[in-house]
Amino acid sequence: MQQQSRQPDLVEGRLPVFVFPTELVFYADEQASHKQVLTLYNPYEFALKFKVLCTAPNKYAVVDATGAVKPQCCVDIVIRHRDVRACHYGVIDKFRLQVSEQSQRKALGRKEVMATLLPSAAQEQPQARPQEEERRMKEQLADSVFFEQTAFQTESRAASGGPSLLTVLLGLVCLCFSPAT
Repeated sequence: MQQQSRQPDLVEGRLPVFVFPTELVFYADEQASHKQVLTLYNPYEFALKFKVLCTAPNKYAVVDATGAVKPQCCVDIVIRHRDVRACHYGVIDKFRLQVSEQSQRKALGRKEVMATLLPSAAQEQPQARPQEEERRMKEQLADSVFFEQTAFQTESRAASGGPSLLTVLLGLVCLCFSPAT
């Protein structure tokens, strides 16, 4: 008798992806809202690797745009809006989180998260979207072009595993100018 695979439903692109929140709203007049956190959950019995893509990568900085999530754990992904200008008010950008099994290259699942910049939190009126607008927005998501978010990660993190040049220089300065005992 053949042993059954432990993941019979892992068809490419079909694995449910759990992300919260499902929509990001940034407010131009609220500096604290310019940095938001997406939480990616892994309820599965196997590790996942993830990649964050965006339709407007120049407007956002994503810290750790690629990474891994241990089984039955979660990871926070920090997203910063770095181009807060009036010309971007109301524009709906999209982030796509793609997940795959640790040892595989093909995407097993994906989830889109909409991001919008509004002028002020005080001006926003809570309103239910009509079903027609909801359907139109889902169609737009399907037609969007996504780009990798890697620029911020390489700018802010050292590529090597050793100490940074600044750390070494500070250590040398401390050694040179410390009183002899």
